Amino acid sequence: MSDSITRGCRTQDDLESRLERIDGKGYKAYRDIVGRYRFSDYVFCIDHVQADPFAPPSRVRVSVPLEKALIPREALSTASREVATRDFLIRSFSHSLHKTGSPVRGTGRSGLVTIDSPGQEILARTAMVFSGGAVEARFAIGLPATGRRIAGLSAHEMIFGVIPGIVKRALMYESLDPDRFQAHIRTCENADLLRHSLPGKGLVAFVADGAVLPRASGVDDRPMAGRGVVPFESPPSLRVSFELPDGGEVTGMGIRSGITLVVGGGFHGKSTLLRALERGIYNHIPGDGREYVVSSPGAVKIRAEDGRRVEKVDISPFISNLPFGRDTRSFCSDDASGSTSQAANIMESLEVGADLLLIDEDTSATNFMIRDHRMQELVRKDKEPITPFIDRAAQISSGLGVSTVLVIGGSGDYFDIADSVICMEEFRPRDCTQEALEIAARHRSERTAEGGMNFGSIRRRIPLARSINPISGRREVKISGKGIHSIAFGIHTIDLSVVEQLVDSSQTAAIGQAIHYATRYMDGKKTLAEVVSSTFSDISRGGLDVLGRRGSRDYADFRPLDLACAINRLRTLEVIQQDGEKNGSRNPPLPLKE
Repeated sequence: MSDSITRGCRTQDDLESRLERIDGKGYKAYRDIVGRYRFSDYVFCIDHVQADPFAPPSRVRVSVPLEKALIPREALSTASREVATRDFLIRSFSHSLHKTGSPVRGTGRSGLVTIDSPGQEILARTAMVFSGGAVEARFAIGLPATGRRIAGLSAHEMIFGVIPGIVKRALMYESLDPDRFQAHIRTCENADLLRHSLPGKGLVAFVADGAVLPRASGVDDRPMAGRGVVPFESPPSLRVSFELPDGGEVTGMGIRSGITLVVGGGFHGKSTLLRALERGIYNHIPGDGREYVVSSPGAVKIRAEDGRRVEKVDISPFISNLPFGRDTRSFCSDDASGSTSQAANIMESLEVGADLLLIDEDTSATNFMIRDHRMQELVRKDKEPITPFIDRAAQISSGLGVSTVLVIGGSGDYFDIADSVICMEEFRPRDCTQEALEIAARHRSERTAEGGMNFGSIRRRIPLARSINPISGRREVKISGKGIHSIAFGIHTIDLSVVEQLVDSSQTAAIGQAIHYATRYMDGKKTLAEVVSSTFSDISRGGLDVLGRRGSRDYADFRPLDLACAINRLRTLEVIQQDGEKNGSRNPPLPLKE
């Protein structure tokens, strides 16, 4: 092994002697084994030892030189391939854990070996990295104990028996299935190419023929199986094709820029299609069914969010003239309504560069989406603060270049502004755009457009670092992800329960740290978009490790838009609004992760 990898390492004999020396002592004596040790094929690093057998497990790393692992160079030749390779190795490591188990038993977490295991999506994770000419696996182990005393022989069996076997099966290329390995890389690379190619074809999303969109259940994200599954098939009029890097071709339904309505009867697959598009910002593993379902990296799911806090957001394009002269150009609320929260969610997304809004009428505020002719007659516009989305969607599209995919089953008035209409019938899409336009021509809507000629301004906001405080108790920084949709941030909790595009608790953990990290750029001058962009510039250069001590946490990749969403939902957030800009102006888009 090269000196750069082994420099400063002790020998494995030294580790054996230390384990022998502390056998039977109090559990805290495990601290004596913290350090780096040179094994025959890898370096084993013990970064942190748990305080007792019942505490969170100890953090360790294994670094295998690439000349030992024999990972093909072409597997690391591009960013897309490297992410896929890292993901495949994590899955191999996790599979080896489940297949092998651990013969080590004892008190508390004794014998436990875990790694940050992925779901259906392929994400860059800190659990597996390529650094310094080596592949490094970061995982956790429960150091064995009997009661609260060190079980040295069991620890020896774990470190010198169990872990080397896992390393050999999971990190050495000769032990991997080369066909599955190559398929994993190819699938990820193809999906990245499709997503990158969307703008060139005037598309914001693509759903491949043969895709399986339904999931096994509401709590099981694996593909549905059985006779009832209907593979996706594009209508001929919407079918597009892409050439793949390996010379193959994929065909499917292209969703064009502009306003797309997804209609159809209940339980015919409208929301299933939208959910697939929500997840199309991610690459998926072979066999998922959504491998080649891709959406613009700037796609954001928008919904009503009753009760959320809103801090100085200009929602006047949608809501104005509130009773008692309440200002909607700098709207604040600790308990926003359905309509004001949905308006804020759209404006916040536009502020940081979203280019595709995904909306389902089932999770929207009805009065935010539509006001029909009869209601307009009864409640005059000068008495109605809300300008519904139907009167702004076309302006957002033409003026800002931001598209919308809207699932709707209750209002044909939207036919008037649609560029495309897709009807789902028994989970099969049909292009009914022309039919919808003919219906709109025969049955003219009697409602009056209420949006005026322009959308209005998108005001930049400057977050203040003093309002973002992760300290809890004795001035100790406490930040932790609580599942996928909650972050404990100091003495506060950030509720991300309706940020539906997050898929992994390791993303949430990383976002919590990124909020704290981002405060270094909150100088009272940088806008939220600029703060997030600067944070991601650092992540792009140094990886997710810039957010915390190397190997100390399990982090997974997330988007700049996700970070902005979390900052906006911190209930202590304070901002300064910049002056309004010209109608239709936008911030420069954030660098979107692909």
